[in-house]
Amino acid sequence: MPEVIFPGPEGRLEGRYHPQKDRDAPIAIVLHPHPQFGGTMNNRVVYNLHYAFYNMGFTVLRFNFRGVGRSQGEYDQGIGELSDAASALDYLQSMNNNAKHCWVAGFSFGAWIGMQLLMRRPEITGFISVSPPANMYDFSFLAPCPASGLVINGAADRVAPPADTVNLVNKLHDQKGITITHEEVPGAGHFFEDPHMDPMIGSVKSYVRRRLTENTR
Repeated sequence: MPEVIFPGPEGRLEGRYHPQKDRDAPIAIVLHPHPQFGGTMNNRVVYNLHYAFYNMGFTVLRFNFRGVGRSQGEYDQGIGELSDAASALDYLQSMNNNAKHCWVAGFSFGAWIGMQLLMRRPEITGFISVSPPANMYDFSFLAPCPASGLVINGAADRVAPPADTVNLVNKLHDQKGITITHEEVPGAGHFFEDPHMDPMIGSVKSYVRRRLTENTR
C-alpha cells in the first residue's frame, strides 16, 4: 500500500493510494470519521471500504484530514475538511485522467463531507454514505442531490439513530432523476462491529457492481 503525501489547502496531506494497472480504471476516494473522536484513514470501516473498491477494479485513495496523523493543519469544523477532500480528489484525478467513473465513499463525519463534495463536483457519478450522522449535521444542502448513491446504516446505531437516516433518505427520494438506495444492516451499530462488517461491505459491493454495469448517473 503506497503511502503518499500530496498538497492540501493547509499544507501536506497524508494518504494511501492504491492504483490499478488499467489506465481507464474508475476512481474512488474514501473519507474517514470525525477527527476529534479518533477518526483516521485506518478506521476499520474506511479500510474495508478502500479494499472493497480496489477489489472491484477501482484506483482508490484514502487520506487523513488536516491535523490527523501526518496531515498538516488543524480541525476546521468540516469547512477545511471539505477543502481537504476536494484536494484529494484533484490529486487522484491528476494521476487518472482517463477514469470514466468517479465515486466518493464516506463513513459517519466522512459521509457528511462526502455528500458536500458531491454537490461541488459534477464529475462524481456515485456515492456511498455509511452511517451518515443526520442527527448531528445539516444535510439540507442536498437540494437537489446530483448523483445516485447508497445510504447504508446499522439498525442498532446509537450514534446516528436510524430514524434520522430514514428521514434524510425520504427527503432525497423526492428528487427526480436520481435513485437513492437505502439499506439497513440488522443488529449493526454505528461502527459495524463483527459480525456486521461483512454484510455491510457485501451490500456496498453488490450496489457498486450493479451501478457500473448500468452506466447511469
